[in-house]
Amino acid sequence: MAVLSDTHGNLTAYEAVLADVDTRGIRRIFHLGDVAGKGPRGSACCDLTRARCETTVLGNWEVFLLSEDATALSTSSRWWRDELSPGNREWLSNLPFSVDFELANTPIRCYHASADDVFHRIWPSVQGREWDELFQNTPSTGDAAPEPQVVIYGDIHHAWSRTMGNRTLINCGAVGNPMDKPTASYLVLDDDAGQLRWEIIRVPYDIEAELAVARELDMPGYRAWEHELRTAEYAR
Repeated sequence: MAVLSDTHGNLTAYEAVLADVDTRGIRRIFHLGDVAGKGPRGSACCDLTRARCETTVLGNWEVFLLSEDATALSTSSRWWRDELSPGNREWLSNLPFSVDFELANTPIRCYHASADDVFHRIWPSVQGREWDELFQNTPSTGDAAPEPQVVIYGDIHHAWSRTMGNRTLINCGAVGNPMDKPTASYLVLDDDAGQLRWEIIRVPYDIEAELAVARELDMPGYRAWEHELRTAEYAR
């Protein structure tokens, strides 16, 4: 199965990743949120997610863009919000916080950012009590039993993994707005003779074509988007 996250309205990158998924014969796809926002075609990315992904969980951009206080949004954020179709806004507003499942006899949990909140950012330096809490049930995740041995998340746009004892934390990186390398990334999970295996897959895509769409649509915030796609560094 494939786990991906943070498409951020970048339809060019998303289509490239899904084409790679298809070449591998993968049928199950989970999306870990931030489907829209930042890029020019959030509603199209929602349409594609609804068609292709078995499960999609809530991201911080879903909460942000669908806030009832729309007047507090910046010009760019209002543009991204207004670009979403009414049906896609309703769909995004009803996404679950997390999903639990089992593969290779291993309990696995997926969420966008952390076990308690979509705005609680978890960096690769996580350790100690904060590490332990990522694998625990919370009011947001519900009371799955047993608690997960593997947790997969997105949010920070940086693919990485670490195993400590019998628990593993994996970040699947970002499809549409990667901040480690300027190539889309996603995660492949496999049950190999009862053994759980995983691999981060990197997929190049046509960045210039995606930027051309943003220019054609006169998307606000274009300069920051251009910088981030080309350099994989946050625009400040």
